[in-house]
Amino acid sequence: MKISKISVFQVDLPLEHPYWLSGGRLKFEILDASLVKIETDDGVVGWGEGTPWGHTYVPAHGPGIRAGIATMAPFLLGLDPRRLLDIERAMDLALPGHLYAKSPIDMACWDIAGQAAGLPIADLMGGGSRTARPIASSVGAKTIEDTREVIDRYRQRGYIAHSVKIGGDVARDIARIRDVEALRRPDEIILYDVNRCWTRQQALQVMNAVEDLHVTIEQPCETLDDIAALSGKHATPVSVDESLVTLQDAARIARDGVAEIFGIKLNRVGGLTKAARMRDIALAHGIDMFVMATGGSVLADTEALHLAATIPDANCHAVWACQDMLTIDIAGGRGPRNINGHLHLPEAPGLGVHPDADALGTAVAVYQ
Repeated sequence: MKISKISVFQVDLPLEHPYWLSGGRLKFEILDASLVKIETDDGVVGWGEGTPWGHTYVPAHGPGIRAGIATMAPFLLGLDPRRLLDIERAMDLALPGHLYAKSPIDMACWDIAGQAAGLPIADLMGGGSRTARPIASSVGAKTIEDTREVIDRYRQRGYIAHSVKIGGDVARDIARIRDVEALRRPDEIILYDVNRCWTRQQALQVMNAVEDLHVTIEQPCETLDDIAALSGKHATPVSVDESLVTLQDAARIARDGVAEIFGIKLNRVGGLTKAARMRDIALAHGIDMFVMATGGSVLADTEALHLAATIPDANCHAVWACQDMLTIDIAGGRGPRNINGHLHLPEAPGLGVHPDADALGTAVAVYQ
C-alpha cells in the first residue's frame, strides 16, 4: 500500500457564540480548518484535520498547515501510510518543527492503518476503553453572570466537565472561581484555565486565595520556567496545556514535578504518534490527563477520543470537543456525538467518521 494522492480542503467553521480567552484579551468567532484526504494505490482513503484555535492563540494557524503540507507532500508520496514511524520521520526530516502542520497527515495515516487492519484506531494503538468519556465544555466568558449562563447552557446538554476560562484581573478571577465553586454540582469536573495570562505574582495571589477550595488551575503563566518557579509556594494542583508541545516538555514536567496534570492537545503536539509518547510519560509518573483537539469538527473530536480511550479510565479526566460550539456540521451527524455529556468510542475501523464531500467544496491543493 502506497500513498498516491494528498488533497487539502479549507473550511471556515463559525462558532455559535463569540468566544473569549484570558479574561477578554483574545476573541474568536471563526475557525480556519484544514481537511486532508490521503488516497492509496489500493483504494483505502484516510482523512485528517488540523484546526488551530484561530491565529492568535498559539504559534499555529490555518495557512501554516497548508503551507507545511505543501512542503512535506513530495516526501510522503509513495510511502506506506500504515508505517506510522516512517511517515513521522519523513515529515520531521522534510520540515523540522511545525508540529501542528504534521498532525492532520498523522491522523489520516492512522485512519488508513485502522481501516486496513479492520480495527478502530484506539484498538490499533493497543486497546481502547469503551467507557464513555466526559466532554469538557469550554466556558469562554468574562463576568460571573456570563460564566453562570454558559455553564448552565452546557449543563442542559448533559455536560459534567467544564473548562472555565479565567485570567486578566486577580480580584475578578478569585470572585469567579468562588462563585462557580459555590454552585458546583457533586459529580462535576471543573478546570480553571488561565491560558498563560497571569504573571507569577498574580498566579500566586489567586492560587493562594482559593487554596481552601482545592481547585485545579491550568496553564497559570506563560512558560514552564514561570510555572516551575511557583512550585513549593502554593498547594494548588496545576495542569500544563500550552507549554506541553514536545516530548522534551513532557519529560521535564514529569522529572521536575512542574504539574500534576497534562492537557494534551493533539494538533499542537503533532498528532497521535507523538501524543502517545506523552501519554506514556504521564502514566509512568502518576500524572493524570485531559485530552483535547485544538479545535475543529467531529473529526478532530474523534481523534482526541481515540487517544483518550487508550488511557486508563482513572487517569483520563475528560476530553474536550468543539462540535457543540459550531454552527455547521461537515459530517452530517455521523461520528461520536454528545450523549448525556459523554462521547462513545466508534466501533468502525480507522477513525470512524469521514466528512461529506459536498461540505468541503473543491480542494485548495492536490499532490500526486
